[in-house]
Amino acid sequence: MNTATSQIAITDLHPSPDDILGDVLTGLAGNPKRLPSKYFYDRRGSELFELITRQPEYYPTRVELALIADTGREIAAAVGPHAHVVEYGSGSGRKTRLLLDALADPVAYTPVEISRSALLASVERLDREFDKVEVLPVCADFTQPLALPEPANPAERVLLFFPGSTLGNFTHDESVRLLGAMRETMGEHGSALIGIDLQKSPDLIVAAYNDAAGVTAEFTLNLLARLNREVGSDFDLDGFAHRAVYEPAVGRIETFLDSLSDQTVRVQGRPFAFTAGEAMQVEYSHKYTDAIFDGLAARAGLKVTRRWNDPRDWFGLRLLQRI
Repeated sequence: MNTATSQIAITDLHPSPDDILGDVLTGLAGNPKRLPSKYFYDRRGSELFELITRQPEYYPTRVELALIADTGREIAAAVGPHAHVVEYGSGSGRKTRLLLDALADPVAYTPVEISRSALLASVERLDREFDKVEVLPVCADFTQPLALPEPANPAERVLLFFPGSTLGNFTHDESVRLLGAMRETMGEHGSALIGIDLQKSPDLIVAAYNDAAGVTAEFTLNLLARLNREVGSDFDLDGFAHRAVYEPAVGRIETFLDSLSDQTVRVQGRPFAFTAGEAMQVEYSHKYTDAIFDGLAARAGLKVTRRWNDPRDWFGLRLLQRI
């Protein structure tokens, strides 16, 4: 289905301003204060994240791309032919291109992306390159239940593709809920291919989230710019600083925006006081061992059927199916 992007029907389930406002008010009323990382990805946020993936310190994208390229034939054999590929958080589509190239006669591709601009750009590129694959994009928050579009040609199986170790942005309990929803979406004969960032030297991990060029810091602060624009907040971007630290006891990066002074932020007139040095949590990035990941999958009614790691065991791909 090689059509112009404007002719491709996009299922738009993007969060409304009221949804975003509710999440922000709830997060700022907490102790500690929090903001949801899923709102990083407006147009500018998506552009900045793409720049992050190209920074020398940020290994996950580079390593995962090489891993998919090296193991594509094995992945295709394990998945089987005529799949409907559903990608959660499609981003730029670089990994998707490698996967679709490797799979045997994929029937359809459904990118699920919260950023409409990123979704449109990805769809346009992929639709030109894969003229035999029906493109059925969905603009939505993939953490919520989602009914898949039906391809014109029936697929033999569903393959959920969740790269980038995005699962690591969720707490373990949230991950189990998401994996459980994926179990229902994939169906009896489907599977999920999930990228996971593995535990390694903390120095390597910390550097990846504190690049020397400051792109990650700009990305994190862009969240405040988006909220100012969309929900009527008045965050002073110069009044907060990015900070990412590794907590070995829980095996994760924790990213904060630290208040640089005593200040008050208003959201549609409602005041929220910050003290100097107060940390507002904006993201987790969990790093996994096989024991941790297998345990989460089992709690969701899933099992790991294939494992692929890069030669240094920095990053892994795991194929999941129903128990």
